[in-house]
Amino acid sequence: MWVGTIGSARGYREEIAEHRGLLLPVIAASVAGSLIGACLLLVTPQSVFERLIPWLLLFATIVFAASPLLTRRAPQTPRHAPWQIAIQFVVAIYGGYFGAGMSILTLAVLAFSGLPSFNAQNAVKNVLAVSINGVALVPFVIARIVDWRFAVPMAALALLGGYFGARFFRRLPHWMSRAIVIGTGCTMTIVVFMHFHG
Repeated sequence: MWVGTIGSARGYREEIAEHRGLLLPVIAASVAGSLIGACLLLVTPQSVFERLIPWLLLFATIVFAASPLLTRRAPQTPRHAPWQIAIQFVVAIYGGYFGAGMSILTLAVLAFSGLPSFNAQNAVKNVLAVSINGVALVPFVIARIVDWRFAVPMAALALLGGYFGARFFRRLPHWMSRAIVIGTGCTMTIVVFMHFHG
């Protein structure tokens, strides 16, 4: 996943360069939260949060879908409010701990930052995903729980998919990209809900 998000971030290099001034505070919150989440995973049973996951995904999908209505008073100059940085810290804890649907949670937070397009939101989200997954990987490697037989080929394919997926999405109309994200969020919510509550 980490290598795939590097490819995705590279695919949005133009948007990242344009909005790099926004990255430092949310990267710092993401790194701290991810490290906490990864360490929690090593010392607590995953079942502690399993039943909350589908509800988190459902909430994030609804917020993202409704964000055009909710962000009519978003700042004209892109910026992150303190509450967004705090929520991103919590999202990063979740990302370091479990990670499924983390991108939708992050996009829901970024929808309120006044970023000018979905591509800009996706670019910042990918940089944060690089930070979260990269930091979360370290405790897992130290604990020797990574199965490299599967990790290496999956990482190689994820790198290609992340890069070419990002370049493809940059060319899609804004409404179509949003529709794909909302559809993915709904599908993931149903699948995860059936898995943990079925």
